[in-house]
Amino acid sequence: MAPTLSNEILLKAANEFSTPLYVYDEERIHFQYSKLSHAFRKSDVKIFYACKALSNINVLRILQQLGSGIDCVSLNEVQFALKAGFQSNKIIFTPNSVSIDDYKEAVDLKVNINIDNLDILQQFGNIYGNSYPVVVRINPHIMAGGNIKISTGHVDSKFGVSINQVSQILDIKKQTGVVIKGLHLHTGSEIKDLEVFINGLQLMLELSKQFDDLSVIDLGGGFKVPYKPDEKGSNVEELGAKLAEMLDAFKASTNKTFQIWFEPGKFLVSEAGYFLTKANVIKENPTRNFVGVDSGFNHLIRPMFYDAYHIITNISNPKGPVKTYNVVGNICETDTFAWDRELHEVNPGDILLFNNAGAYGFEMSSRFNSRARPAEVLVNKGQLKLIRRRETLEDLLQGQIL
Repeated sequence: MAPTLSNEILLKAANEFSTPLYVYDEERIHFQYSKLSHAFRKSDVKIFYACKALSNINVLRILQQLGSGIDCVSLNEVQFALKAGFQSNKIIFTPNSVSIDDYKEAVDLKVNINIDNLDILQQFGNIYGNSYPVVVRINPHIMAGGNIKISTGHVDSKFGVSINQVSQILDIKKQTGVVIKGLHLHTGSEIKDLEVFINGLQLMLELSKQFDDLSVIDLGGGFKVPYKPDEKGSNVEELGAKLAEMLDAFKASTNKTFQIWFEPGKFLVSEAGYFLTKANVIKENPTRNFVGVDSGFNHLIRPMFYDAYHIITNISNPKGPVKTYNVVGNICETDTFAWDRELHEVNPGDILLFNNAGAYGFEMSSRFNSRARPAEVLVNKGQLKLIRRRETLEDLLQGQIL
């Protein structure tokens, strides 16, 4: 049974640290990591946490202690990872649209490098030759993901080298001597169909026959987590079994083996996160009931940006009569968290809980409208620990020059 935080603990957190507030359950992160590790136990699989989902250094340390690697998309994330205790060989640098200077710095830090365009591959090969093996990201022309904004492997995506340009990769390899140790793909987030991963692996196995130095196939991330009550997450146990079967068959026919890398983010932290807000006002007009809360899309942008659904509950009045509300924020633009949502009757001061807020919640927050970002709290076995203080006016002014 997956661990969850009780309403009592969450109300205690809201009372002690005020709202809006992000709360993370350390035990749930442990549970998710163990579930994933067990699913792929039959194959040589390495997990690299995609820290763009949630990069608080305390969360990074939890995953480092569990044995995870880490996937970083910026040099600052790489520095976070190093400060959290990750060894450089367990860090992947997977940037997009950065200059060769970023790659040079990543080389100095001795991390794994993932290159996603021909121009950088050419420059990198000219500079380093065969001295620094790299992974190359392939765009497989596979449409996947729960929303076009999070689909990254289709033919029109900016990510990766088109599968139709593999011959150009091989030309650069031959010309510069660059060693390509791995091939990578990532087709998107919220992938419901396991066949996306299976088809991706089959594609990578076929491509591998053209790369003599290949030892790694990186299948990215994007495992589905349930947001709505009737949804199911990715069946990672089934995927693990199919993965092992395919790798065994490939080894039997070619005598080649590969280490498989996965880069889950949301799968590891989404369900561990809770977002707490306070109802400031109840507004009733002829057509709608509104609950206005003490937050907005500056703190949780997913509903406005991706049309994402988060279960919302009134944990202050869990047995009250059910009414229908629009849950709206306090930003001076339209920021509706939920339309026509049935909630137990909400009164000013009640605490509303947003589930599945661990991934791309605080991480995508901003200071829009000059509103401070919220605090973050970690819960371990019922104990509350502040891991980021609430911002102040002084924080908002920091860096400004009069």
